[in-house]
Amino acid sequence: MSKFGFSLVATDRQSMARAGVWSTPHGVVETPAFMPVGTAGTVKGLTPDQIVATGAKKILANTYHLALRPGAEVVADLGGLHRFFDWSGPILTDSGGFQIFSLAKLSKMTEEGVTFRSHLDGSPLNLTPERAMRIQELLGADVIMCLDECPPADAPHEKILIAVDRTTRWAARCREAHQNPEQALFGIVQGGTIESLRIRSAEALLPLDFPGYAVGGLSVGEPPPEMYRTLEFTTPVLPVEKPRYLMGVGRPVDLIEGVLRGIDLFDCVMPTRNGRNGMAFTSQGAVRLKNAKHLKDTGPLDPNCPCQACRRFSRGYLRHLFMAGEMLGPILLTLHNITFYQTLMQNLREAILAGRGQDFRVDQLARWGESG
Repeated sequence: MSKFGFSLVATDRQSMARAGVWSTPHGVVETPAFMPVGTAGTVKGLTPDQIVATGAKKILANTYHLALRPGAEVVADLGGLHRFFDWSGPILTDSGGFQIFSLAKLSKMTEEGVTFRSHLDGSPLNLTPERAMRIQELLGADVIMCLDECPPADAPHEKILIAVDRTTRWAARCREAHQNPEQALFGIVQGGTIESLRIRSAEALLPLDFPGYAVGGLSVGEPPPEMYRTLEFTTPVLPVEKPRYLMGVGRPVDLIEGVLRGIDLFDCVMPTRNGRNGMAFTSQGAVRLKNAKHLKDTGPLDPNCPCQACRRFSRGYLRHLFMAGEMLGPILLTLHNITFYQTLMQNLREAILAGRGQDFRVDQLARWGESG
């Protein structure tokens, strides 16, 4: 019997939003949910206990980066990802498909797969659908992703069509190579912002009967309204009874807009990367702590946040840490930002359970000064 299961608890009366419960071999995740990114086997700056304290239940790691360093075989010999960095909850590994887009200058793609020149030392890494499955099997994540081709937002129609059909062929090869029933393999829908191609991609993947489906190839340069429009015609094609994952997104407003269009799972480096650079997301909008106006500010970063950064320290002190180059500053802001994202998802879930998803959106955008 499968250790994976997804059930809907409620659907929003005002939108396409859903609240669900997703069971995995390493625990249950209530959706909608945001996964902090631990690309190389660590959410930068935080211990596993600190991640748990944010409310996060599941994290993401990356096939490409871990295959390069320390190597998938090394991770397997050290007990797999869960033991490797002492995380007891669910883990998802991206397949390396996004690196085909982000490291295009360091890669060469054929029908067989892709060959990367390592960004570390220039050594080759060959990644085929079959190899992507083997690496992720060695890493031991609960959820693994098919290898896909992610075209840039400004790619011509013909190039996006080629990427869609190659992604479908690679998905079939991944499905064939996938061996471990303890790992759920997700298919990835591509197609840019072109409705006919998104539908073509989704409909070609549905016969492969994946336990979950991801929407890839967004937040790669297209304007946010185009991303939202794309979700509006993509999610209705995906199975209602399976989780839907929007890859690499995004800003807090993007999470809300995505959930209201039927997305259940998200990941993005934004809360951690921005935190390391002095930008905090708060209930009243973004705060750039390096600004001089915070020099003597005795107030908390966010009075509505339960994290250590907000409960124990002033904005003035947090700013000092960044200006002095102290590592505690990035750690505390990373902790805060991930806590903020988890709180946002929990509050949004409660709004969905109450049938007030659209009301929640309007209220939050007004607080953040976003147009809606």
